[in-house]
Amino acid sequence: MIAVYYLFIFIFTFITTSVYSKPTISFTPKTLNRSGDTVVIKWSGVESPSDLDWLGIYSPPESRHDHFIGYKFLSDSPDWQSGSGSISLPLTNLRSNYSFRIFHWTQSEINPKHLDHDHNPLPGTRHLLTESNQLNFRFAANRPEQIHLGYTDNTNEMRVMFVTGDGEEREARYGEVKEKLDNVAVARGVRYEREHMCHAPANTTIGWRDPGWTFDAVMKDLKQGINYFYQVGSDLKGWSEVHSFVSRNESSEETLAFMFGDMGCSTPYRTFIRGEDESLSTVKWILRDIEALGEDKAAVVSHIGDISYAKGYSWIWDEFFAQIEPIASRVPYHVCIGNHEYDWPNQPWKPDWSAYIYGKDSGGECGVPYSVKFNMPGNSSEATGMVQGPSQTRNLYYSYDMGSVHFVYISTETEFLKGGKQYSFLKSDLESVNRSKTPFVVLQGHRPMYTTSRKIRDAEIRQRMIEHLEPLLVKNNVTVALWGHVHNYERFCPISNNTCGERWQGSPVHLVIGMAGKDTQPIWEPRPNHQDVPIFPQPANSMYRGGEFGYTRLVANKERLTLSYVGNHDGEVHDVVEILASGEVISGSDDDGKDDNFGSESDIAVLWYIEGASVMVLGGILGYFVGFFSRKKKESGVGSSNGSWIQMKTEET
Repeated sequence: MIAVYYLFIFIFTFITTSVYSKPTISFTPKTLNRSGDTVVIKWSGVESPSDLDWLGIYSPPESRHDHFIGYKFLSDSPDWQSGSGSISLPLTNLRSNYSFRIFHWTQSEINPKHLDHDHNPLPGTRHLLTESNQLNFRFAANRPEQIHLGYTDNTNEMRVMFVTGDGEEREARYGEVKEKLDNVAVARGVRYEREHMCHAPANTTIGWRDPGWTFDAVMKDLKQGINYFYQVGSDLKGWSEVHSFVSRNESSEETLAFMFGDMGCSTPYRTFIRGEDESLSTVKWILRDIEALGEDKAAVVSHIGDISYAKGYSWIWDEFFAQIEPIASRVPYHVCIGNHEYDWPNQPWKPDWSAYIYGKDSGGECGVPYSVKFNMPGNSSEATGMVQGPSQTRNLYYSYDMGSVHFVYISTETEFLKGGKQYSFLKSDLESVNRSKTPFVVLQGHRPMYTTSRKIRDAEIRQRMIEHLEPLLVKNNVTVALWGHVHNYERFCPISNNTCGERWQGSPVHLVIGMAGKDTQPIWEPRPNHQDVPIFPQPANSMYRGGEFGYTRLVANKERLTLSYVGNHDGEVHDVVEILASGEVISGSDDDGKDDNFGSESDIAVLWYIEGASVMVLGGILGYFVGFFSRKKKESGVGSSNGSWIQMKTEET
């Protein structure tokens, strides 16, 4: 009888555990060392799986179900229909542990009112199936990450900034020999809080995550044009890896810059906003260019607005800096402010004509993360008008010299009209340029003065820019004006007052270069009823426009400045314009690149050699770039989504 009883218990237990067993979830490894390390998440026992079942990624681990960092559909795993599967994820150190949860979700439970920024349904959290233990980063709070360099107002200095989880003392140590970093620069730490944000989602529990402490150190008394090694941290809390950079060289005539706008970053998961996968290719090709320079040539990066596209979801800033660190830890990474860093409904300067221009594109960040995470030369600022939080928005307008080029950055999001602080700065700066030292002047801002691809929304600001700013550019012979905001590439003739000129003196060459990652806008597609006519026709003053992702590369000496448009699909040059100090502007393709008719590689390469002796002045650095034209084409790295719908892509700037 006892044997029968135990047999009954065994059978009952076996049946109930088989029928009602809870799904399991596990991951390896249990601890990651640094941002970018990969965790493999495995699950099993999911009964009757739906193609909308999803894996939630949470940090901190105690976050509410709908306050995820991101999510992946279980159907991203090939074996998901068996109820088991695995997903590999590279994770970024957010200075807090992670956990993972699996939810059951079906088509009938989609809430049409619960949408992400692209109006796609956000996953439902009603049916939690299982939750993991916590994953941690080794030295999560201590390890310095997000390292990025920048110039200061002094040519014998280099600024380095980085993030840690606590505000205890840190420093930078540096020297000419990797094993002998004897020079020390004390770092100053600052942070911002949730109440400093001005609007949702930045000041809500969905968008806010602790941003850590941002440290700022200035490495001083640098010799000119020398390769320096450095690392940041402390003996108590630990040090970063050793990085290197080439210091500025006042006596050098060479200038090399990588320039773009509107890049954003990619995330290995879906989240409340869309990641910009093409930004990975932009970083990849620029890193290739930098690595090919070696250890004796200085370069700079210019990212002219719409930096991370965090839009109030603070961990996106962490993802962005992790993505650019391989570049920004080696060369100065300079920025200017865009609408997605700054704009909010109550911003202090918002004239009547701009009511439909300056909206709430920052997602409630109102310039605060941008002002803390970067420290550009010049100390420019404008009052925020906020009761709580920082009183000033920084990094608005500034300038510096590099080789033969004077670079100027302006803000199109704060007051730029005649009589204002920024106008006075720009006027004084342009009038004081030493043209014998820097014969070329390159101005950069976010919203374009000239473009053929925007709808009526920005017409008013373009009109004001032409009225107030263009006379300064014309009078002071600005060579090139670079703009972002529009997610395409476009090059204009030397132009002023909408009229093409013969030479760049008095008619700057304008380029729109907002094609670094944010989804391109379908604005040059044919009209439905007239396939031979684009929706936005290309006028005669637009010399070239292309819809491919990429960046621009600037090379200059005192005789010549060359701008090249590098495409992401192959890493090769698709448009070139050469600007001579004498005033001549040489277009880079025989047909002037009308609507994506790219010139051949051989046509472009020939341009480097015309007027042989004059081009040879650029020396070895041009030979290095010409070598790119025959490089292997980029392999496609964009995979298709396994989700149950195709994500919509809204036209956004």
